[in-house]
Amino acid sequence: MTVPATVAALFQEEWGQITATLIRLTGDWDLAEECAQDAFTQALARWPADGVPPNPGAWLTTTARNKAIDRLRRAAVGAAKLRELAALRAVDAPAPADAVEDDRLRLIFTCCHPALPFEARVALTLRTLAGLTTAEIARAFLVPESTMSKRLTRAKRRIREAGIPFRVPSADSLPERLPAVLGVLYLLFTEGYAAGGGTEPVRRGLSDEAIRLARLLVRLLPGEPEAGGLLALMILHDARRPARTVGGELVPLEEQDRSRWRREQIDEGAALLDEVLRPGRAGPYQIQAAIAACHASAPSFDETPWAEIAILYGRLERLVPSPIVRLNRAIAVGMVDPARGLALAETVGPELGGHHLLPAAKADLLCRLGRRAEAAALFGQAVELAPDGPERRHLARRLAEISSGGVSV
Repeated sequence: MTVPATVAALFQEEWGQITATLIRLTGDWDLAEECAQDAFTQALARWPADGVPPNPGAWLTTTARNKAIDRLRRAAVGAAKLRELAALRAVDAPAPADAVEDDRLRLIFTCCHPALPFEARVALTLRTLAGLTTAEIARAFLVPESTMSKRLTRAKRRIREAGIPFRVPSADSLPERLPAVLGVLYLLFTEGYAAGGGTEPVRRGLSDEAIRLARLLVRLLPGEPEAGGLLALMILHDARRPARTVGGELVPLEEQDRSRWRREQIDEGAALLDEVLRPGRAGPYQIQAAIAACHASAPSFDETPWAEIAILYGRLERLVPSPIVRLNRAIAVGMVDPARGLALAETVGPELGGHHLLPAAKADLLCRLGRRAEAAALFGQAVELAPDGPERRHLARRLAEISSGGVSV
């Protein structure tokens, strides 16, 4: 592996730990991010000549910490800065991780303090923990990059001004933080699983980190149904990962080789879902896990229980009335009745007007109705709207197939 590729992989694996450690030690979010970034830049400059060190994560952490020391030394004009310098000099490695003391878990709960707006909590954690760019986070929230940049700046300022502590809260404060923490973990997983804006179909490090942190959270909150539901959901999705790509290209669900799905993960996710599912009062993550279980347990695409999935999406829409949920419900309905599914897709709100998912879904439903010319036009729109990467290439192939009179679905 080349040095740039190694550094890119380490960025995904180590960014959150390095940044969280520096935030714990200094309390300065911007300083932590800047010094972590400088450490990766220095690795790119030095490792081609010096070689990759035996423990690259420790090298990056030490380098980032030393850069923070240098900056604090130059700015050390008071007792507080001197204390920060002393703390940084006393630490030679990240604090050991456990279910409560893991710096990354502490970072999530700090970002998800109730003093911050919900979307700011999620966005800030994705930036500091996962190292996602402002553009990537903006895409996940379906907002302009400039809007997201302002949210992140305001959130950091609020944490600083309010003196929000860097710690896992007490047991009686956990419930009010939980929805935002779950939202953080799921967006972290989906960004790693889909990675729609990058060149790699899957940023595995992000997905693995989300699952690891979700396991810690379940240990911290045993019996919490939505935490267990989220973990089951991510495990069930992750079980299908080996079949999602071939040669770096996306493989649609109907074409995936199901023998490559990880059966042990499917069994684990299904068993966990059975433990936490609350019939009649299931939360959003439990319902989504049930949908994932329907897909994972189907012997073939044709045997997928689409009617059951459509019912589950209907329940989810009542709890989370978002355009994405409504669109997914329309797709599930369309697998049974394409005309009805298309009619439902037409009711999706304007929030998805500039997103590639809406025209792509409509195009697929039109294909199933035999309306190929209309489908081709919408696939063309989807290609224009999709970010560069494997998903855009997949949509372009669909457009070429429809335009040339190839496959119809």
